[in-house]
Amino acid sequence: MTIETYRDAWGIPHLRASGARELARAQGRVTAHDRAWQLEVERHRAQGTSASFLGADALSWDVFARRARLDDTARRCFAALENRDPETADWVRAYVDGVNEGLPAGARRAPEFARTGLAPGRWQPWTPLGVWLATHILFAGFPAKLWREQAIRHLGPGAVGLFATDGPGTAGSNGWLLTGDRTATGHALIAGDPHRFIEDPGVYQQIHLSCPEFDVVGLAVPGVPGIAHFGHTGTAAWAITNAMADYQDLYRERLRRTGAGIEALGPDGTWHRAARHTETVEIAGEPPVEIEVLETPRGPVIAGGPEGLEATTAGPPDRPQTPGGAPGGTLGGTPVETLGGTSGRTPVETLGGTPDETAARGLRGPYAGAPGHRRADPARDGAEALALRYPPRVTEDLGFSALLPLLRSRTVADIDRALDAWTEPVNVVQAADTAGGTLHRVAGHVPVRAEANRLAPVPAWEPGHEWHGAHETPYARPAHDDGIAVMANARGLATPLGVEFAPPHRAARIRALLDARRTWTADGMPAIHTDTHLGSAAPLLDHLAALTGLTPAAAVLRDRLLAWDRRMEADSTDAAAYAAVRGAVVRHLAAHPVLAPLAEPPAYPDLLLPWLALVPRVGYALEHLLRAEDLYGIDRAAAVRAALEETAAAPPAGPWSATHRLAPWKALPAGPGGLADPTDPGTADPADQDTDGPGLAGDHDCVLCASAVPGLTDRAARGPAARYVWDLADRRNSRWVVPFGADGVPGAAHHRDQLSLWLRGELAPVITDWDRLTPEHPGPATTEPADPTRESEESDD
Repeated sequence: MTIETYRDAWGIPHLRASGARELARAQGRVTAHDRAWQLEVERHRAQGTSASFLGADALSWDVFARRARLDDTARRCFAALENRDPETADWVRAYVDGVNEGLPAGARRAPEFARTGLAPGRWQPWTPLGVWLATHILFAGFPAKLWREQAIRHLGPGAVGLFATDGPGTAGSNGWLLTGDRTATGHALIAGDPHRFIEDPGVYQQIHLSCPEFDVVGLAVPGVPGIAHFGHTGTAAWAITNAMADYQDLYRERLRRTGAGIEALGPDGTWHRAARHTETVEIAGEPPVEIEVLETPRGPVIAGGPEGLEATTAGPPDRPQTPGGAPGGTLGGTPVETLGGTSGRTPVETLGGTPDETAARGLRGPYAGAPGHRRADPARDGAEALALRYPPRVTEDLGFSALLPLLRSRTVADIDRALDAWTEPVNVVQAADTAGGTLHRVAGHVPVRAEANRLAPVPAWEPGHEWHGAHETPYARPAHDDGIAVMANARGLATPLGVEFAPPHRAARIRALLDARRTWTADGMPAIHTDTHLGSAAPLLDHLAALTGLTPAAAVLRDRLLAWDRRMEADSTDAAAYAAVRGAVVRHLAAHPVLAPLAEPPAYPDLLLPWLALVPRVGYALEHLLRAEDLYGIDRAAAVRAALEETAAAPPAGPWSATHRLAPWKALPAGPGGLADPTDPGTADPADQDTDGPGLAGDHDCVLCASAVPGLTDRAARGPAARYVWDLADRRNSRWVVPFGADGVPGAAHHRDQLSLWLRGELAPVITDWDRLTPEHPGPATTEPADPTRESEESDD
């Protein structure tokens, strides 16, 4: 077997091997060398064992991972993969073999292992599936159903539309495709940027994989073989965004403890045995916690138990009960919950739809015509709990059978066939090939079930909430839309599959920018990536324009904002002033007594609480709240007036970038911002030495979607996790960038050497010519067979 490793000027690995299996092994080994700490954090997160070395901040995630049965689901999916697709299963095993070979040396490079006392463990064949599942389990935003239930209970069904993300909100991804009719070369361009939590090390790994079967460059997910989301094979390329589909359900369960175990009330009106066992969660520096893991016929119980929602530890009610997790960590000194997540990196996904659309969807079941539902009487009905039903737990399929065919794709027809095996997350996909073919489709598994399932938790004891197969995934034709296809999480291709979508502003702005010119080249794409026009500013500015009787200072500020160009540029003091007024309006609205019941945190695990936080909900829905005909009697003009006067009396001291700063997630933060490292030669940019993180342009409704949380913080925990341009005329003219660098090791030359490019909106060239790369460990590679006794172990910390 021959494996060759090369590096380009940015330290990006380029791998060449004699076969696909050998290449997977090389990918696993180089990833372990570059990202050992990240890989081990992800493995422990998938197993629910990260608190054992990260401490109590990780407990809430670990409890969720165990109660949701993530590791067990990954094992089941791998076992099914072995039976259904042995070639792919063997390929995954090869990747795992490479990880295990590279981890010891990789761990010696990474200082975090010494800081935490963690020793590198051993990956199992199903670990990549567990990493994939843990990374994406929250993508469909199932906790948003809990928010809707709360809003309906206190405000009525109309609240679902008012607090919708079709107003400002969810940070999603951008993607666009230009057919050859719209390019100077006559061949397609695909470009975009996935918006996710910005993590250090990054969530995407730039890589080049080459063997006799295929030669692909793209963005891999560390811990997962191949290139799933963004790739270019030389003759075909693809990219994705989150489809915002709804494919997970929450069931309210009635559980009771009997002498024989635990039972759940089913839709047939009878009690059925629930699976039960206990697990011990280790916590660094604290006593371990024993939890009760339950599963009903609907799915794993993720909150509550036979003693009610507050109960999370094992045992009958006379045993002490421990909450399901400690408060989340911090991002640069700011509680992560305020930035839309906990140490589990939970996004504050928000809602889509208008009041009329909500009614049209048919709010049925226990939510129809009532603000709430009857609580169960534990003595008679059993106590309340929440079960999560998600497709891989039901189908035992995580879609890994799509990965090898994607690498082998030469045309869009090949990509299309490969994506038929995709399951989750559910994505919108754009693809093109050198023959002029294009593809725009949804890929993934969305179950068919009652409309009520999509809106809020449904009662497990009532019939009519079962799953019945899967939806057909929609297609579109870019060439029929003037040669442009845009995907930015807004309503469109995936509308029949979802409830909650991003606002239309990013998608509309991208299309307007692309329509401004008939012919484009790859060189023009960064101008689209970095556009800062804020499409959601109009409602607040309209309210400001209607104000009279202002103090002189407030009148000057109002007139200044009305003349503002609506661009959230880093050096703009007007953008800073707008954000300050917006934040004050959000706080005034959220403080109104009519919304007070929504400010009380319900008895759910800490991991789910960011979705239920009132101030972010108001901030993300501000556009709808200001435009609604009535807002429960709240005097919005008074709130806007008070916010303007407050800001005029104490205006921001600097430009937008003074407070709009990057707040990356790190499993083990180095300092207040988790960013600056004075020993790191990669931090050449002076801005990177600021412990608050570098200042940013953009905002949540800009194409440059660096998301703040209006009303809470201007800091951005989410933003472009990568940028890419795939050129189908010549792959060598493609470009890419990530927020930090190719190497996950602090102090390494390529740890943060792309940060300055990313901040300026520039891209690095994609190098595929082997004679322009630097060889690293060339020549034959020896192969030792994997130890079958180790592979059969259930887990190894």
